[in-house]
Order: sequence, then C-alpha cells, then structure tokens
Amino acid sequence: MLHTRTTAAQRRRALRERLASGRLLAMPGALNPLSARLIQDLGFEAAYLSGAVLAADLGLPDIGLTTATEVAARAQQTTRVTDLPVLIDADTGFGEPMNAARTVQLMEDAGLAGLHLEDQVNPKRCGHLDGKSVVPREEMTRRLRAAVDARRDPDFLLMARTDARGVEGLAAAIDRAKAYVDAGADAIFPEALADEAEFEAFRKAVDVPLLANMTEFGKGPLLDARTLQDLGYDIALYPVTLLRLAMGAVEDGLRTLAADGTQAALLPRMQPRSRLYELLGYQEYSSFDTAVFDFTLPPGT
Repeated sequence: MLHTRTTAAQRRRALRERLASGRLLAMPGALNPLSARLIQDLGFEAAYLSGAVLAADLGLPDIGLTTATEVAARAQQTTRVTDLPVLIDADTGFGEPMNAARTVQLMEDAGLAGLHLEDQVNPKRCGHLDGKSVVPREEMTRRLRAAVDARRDPDFLLMARTDARGVEGLAAAIDRAKAYVDAGADAIFPEALADEAEFEAFRKAVDVPLLANMTEFGKGPLLDARTLQDLGYDIALYPVTLLRLAMGAVEDGLRTLAADGTQAALLPRMQPRSRLYELLGYQEYSSFDTAVFDFTLPPGT
C-alpha cells in the first residue's frame, strides 16, 4: 500500500541473481504504473519501461524528444508501485558522456534496477526504422565509461544497446558489443537482428547476458520463449506489446461508442470494477484508514 515492500537495492540484487540463473527472463513493457502492478500480479519477474512507449504516451514520436527528467519521473512513479525489478530505456543518455553520467544517477534515484544506453547519434530514432545513424565506437565507449564511473550501486545493471546491425552489418555490431563489454557494460542489447541465425551468432560471440527484443512489426522475427532459451538468451523483451493492445482496444471501443451511442456492447471486454479495485488494493487502504481514524485515546492522554 502506497509504496513497494522492497528496496531498490533488493530489486537490483534480484535482477542480478535472476540473470545468473540461466533461465530466460520474460520482461513485458509497462505502459503506466498500474500496468506494472498487473505485470507483477500475473507472475512475471521483471518489467520494462520503453522510451517509445513513454514518448507515445505523451503524444510524441520516438525521435529523442523526451527528456531525462520526464523519463526519471515515470520511472519513479512505476517503481513506487511494484516489487519487480524494472529496466528502463535511457536512449543515448540524453546527450554527451556527462549527461549519460547524470542519467545513471537519476535512474538510480528513481528506484530502477538498471538501464540501457544505445550507440545511436543524439537525437535518436526508433531502432526498427530505417535511416538510423550510430556514433563512432570510441564515442559510445566514452558514454559507457562515464555511466560506469557515475554508478553508485554496483548492482545497478548497465546494459549497452547497439543499433549497428542495420547500419554497419552484423560483424560490426558484434565487434561493437565486445568493445562495450570491455568498457564496462554488464549486458548487451543487440537491436534489430534479422533472423534466428544472427541471434545465434551474437550469442556465440558475446559472453555476457543478452537481451532479445521481441517487438511487434519490427525488422526481426518473433521468436518464442523456448527458442530464445535454446539460443542462450537471458531476457525476452516485449517493450510495446501492452501499449499496442491497449490502444487497439481503446480505438475499437471509441468506434463502437460513436456508432452505437452507448458502451453497453463493450462491457464484456472491460476489466470489471472489482478487478481494478483488487489491483489498486482498495481493501488494504480501507483497513489502514479505519485503523488510523477509528480509535479511542486512553484516559489522560
């Protein structure tokens, strides 16, 4: 109630231990704090905050328009309501290496378990769009070293994302990933791999935890969890799935409301009030409120 039962340090340690288990970690992307609560309630072990989702929620395209403080604010709102470790998309670090350093500390203060920084130029664009550009490898390693130096909790996960596959090819992306590990990255996010063979090649070449981005309508295949486990991947990311589901349902509902003049036909598709109240913990709040206000002071106090 009001806040999580765990500390940020505990959640960071939990993510580290989970990644060391050898089992694939399914990581859905939360579209808001309430959906993060639902991700936890349905038994997932971690959640993600996508930069694309936050931008879309603000009515903006994913082209680097959001700020570090906006992202950190959404992170804090989310980590307040879930005991799951949360990984966040920190884009390019919002500027030069010094900005990346500040971003790490902002995200630590927001209660996150980790973040990923990417090697696109700033401002960036969605990783599954054409026309991306990446910074020189040396510039990205400076970005990462600044992030490592700024990190105060050694359990805070620093992941490096490389978008080089679509710009420079697979071999260059693998070489970059190795350099990023040497610069201090704890894990690697290879963006927009083309097929299962490329996922396998990355796994063979890079000896740190790897994230597989299973975003819909992207450049890569949607591999199932068994396949990703067999390939040796550590995280299966579903960054925008919940936003796409929600917005599809909202659009269909608005069309029905406009056509019918009533939402009656939509009721079977809605989350009932009782389930919403269960997620929000209404009963716990009510019990707490009663305990605070319904009491009698002993005589003489």
